Amino acid sequence: MEYTGIKFEFTAKAYQHSSSPEMNGWTFVSLPKEISAEIRNNYKGLEEGWGRLKAVAKTGNSEWRTAVWFDTKQDTYLLPLKAQIRKKENIIHGNEVSITLWIN
Repeated sequence: MEYTGIKFEFTAKAYQHSSSPEMNGWTFVSLPKEISAEIRNNYKGLEEGWGRLKAVAKTGNSEWRTAVWFDTKQDTYLLPLKAQIRKKENIIHGNEVSITLWIN
């Protein structure tokens, strides 16, 4: 996969989002607030609906095209972890997950 954009690396806990019915079942990691602030300061003008920014993510041996969404309640971006990725990388809720993320 081709990597473009700014690269960020972080570790965060996987969790199931449960604050709204339409998000039920989705698993996320929250980006660290410092990284989110840097992204928001530099890329807010590129956000699409719901504070969405296109991205490429990598954990373990898995990489995928995705997006991050800005969550105003947590004041940070959320990265969804697809079921296919969680299964392949043995990620369960509460696990610390090392992520490399390219915002493009």
